[in-house]
Amino acid sequence: MPMARTDPTWQPPTVAAADSPRVRTISLGDLRDVFGRGVDDFRAMPRHVLFLGLIYAVVCLMLVGFTFGRDLIPLVFPMIAGFALLGPFAAVGLYELSRRREQGADTSWWHMFAVFSSPSARPLLTLGALLLVAFLAWLMAAQAIYAATFGETTFQAGPFLDQLFTTAHGLTLVVVGNIVGGLFALVAFATTVVSFPMLVDRKVSVATAVGTSYRAVLANPVPMLAWGLIVVAALVVGSLPFFVGLAVVLPVLGHATWHLYKKLVEA
Repeated sequence: MPMARTDPTWQPPTVAAADSPRVRTISLGDLRDVFGRGVDDFRAMPRHVLFLGLIYAVVCLMLVGFTFGRDLIPLVFPMIAGFALLGPFAAVGLYELSRRREQGADTSWWHMFAVFSSPSARPLLTLGALLLVAFLAWLMAAQAIYAATFGETTFQAGPFLDQLFTTAHGLTLVVVGNIVGGLFALVAFATTVVSFPMLVDRKVSVATAVGTSYRAVLANPVPMLAWGLIVVAALVVGSLPFFVGLAVVLPVLGHATWHLYKKLVEA
């Protein structure tokens, strides 16, 4: 297998201008286009990306097994939902494949790892580490919310679901947990929706990439909120049953996010 660091077709990320990249305004119709392009990329490279999607699905199953095996039933949903925060980092290789296909370059599967031997590796890993911190912070917040509503009481799966939907404590946990989780998701989305593909595409700092991502979201509140809801809905559908659908959903969303970035940020 050729190694990414010696690949003669590798093109280093372009150097951004001294000022911050300009962002465009898009419409809801553009979301249909980027999703369609994501599906098209998936169809063109199905074997490559199914492998990555299957890995993500298997990790989700392992997380569920971990929580059930240690009587951490209340953390099953927060752990799976929070793991989605790491999705943008998991999709870095997909952005690279879409970038290469767009340029007419080779899209063999090993190019998914090429970015980690490129000048973009350090900022990508830095931003990935920040996402991991956010994931751990969400788990701590979820545990704190559970402790505030149910104390030290532990439940098996059946009794916990009964308590969750038939008692005041359970409904409080659902409402507060979803509000706090939604805030975590919103911040993570605004931070990463443009920044990760931008770091793959250009030689910029983490601060520039994250700042551009926030500006893109603020400039397009309705389309970006709609895109966030599309992502959530797709991940929920892909998680049923047993996360098998994520093998397709994650790659399509990853490729589509690359095309969303290209629409949002001027070259």
